[in-house]
Amino acid sequence: MFFDGAANFKGVGIGAVLVLEMGQHYPVFAKLIFPCTNNMEEYEACILGLKLAIDMNIQELQVIGVSDLLVHQVLGEWDTENTKILPYLLYVQELRKRLTKIEFQHVPRIQNKFADALATLSFMIQHPDKNFIDPIPVGIHN
Repeated sequence: MFFDGAANFKGVGIGAVLVLEMGQHYPVFAKLIFPCTNNMEEYEACILGLKLAIDMNIQELQVIGVSDLLVHQVLGEWDTENTKILPYLLYVQELRKRLTKIEFQHVPRIQNKFADALATLSFMIQHPDKNFIDPIPVGIHN
């Protein structure tokens, strides 16, 4: 699964594409309607793709994205105390448990063109209101 987020003055879009071993491609993309950082959009894109894989009953998954930060955080190699990112990290960790085997890999943007194009396309298209993704509801307890 490839994922990516994209943003400019027109908005924020996320995209993911699930590529099966047999060669089938399952793209999914969405426009976000809430303010978010670049790291938040990358997590949103990853979550969108993970949910697609889970819905399709995929058990083994290689997750590929351009966000070095996300990959290292999910693998537990880098910590985060960012209150905006921590809920996303915890949610990805929960989704990981629903798969038998999952690997995360960072790649340069040039190797992630399809997901990047989906994310860009998403914020450029005028979506009807019903196609927006609401923020993930998260509570933070101290």
